[in-house]
Amino acid sequence: MSRCAAYAGRMGGEEGHGAGRDDARVVLYGRAGCHLCDEARAVVAQVCDDAGARWAEVDVDTDPGVGAALREELSELVPVVEVDGVRRGFWRIDPARLRRALATP
Repeated sequence: MSRCAAYAGRMGGEEGHGAGRDDARVVLYGRAGCHLCDEARAVVAQVCDDAGARWAEVDVDTDPGVGAALREELSELVPVVEVDGVRRGFWRIDPARLRRALATP
């Protein structure tokens, strides 16, 4: 199971926030053992929970849906957050910026 699927499953369908990458409004790209990714995950989880937005996490190193080109592009930027397919932040995720991005339909 990919980390994305594992984390989305842990979020739980009952809450309405765990999502597959294609179903999520917010996607967090990260990797295991990354302290910035841990911090970003907490920010994304809180902001998405407050906004009622679905989000998913994708491990750039192990997720089979991440191709070589995307893996290379994101490798030095993780964590990376996309909202509606648009990159909104990397390295340190700003909760205010994420909230603004989610406020735009």
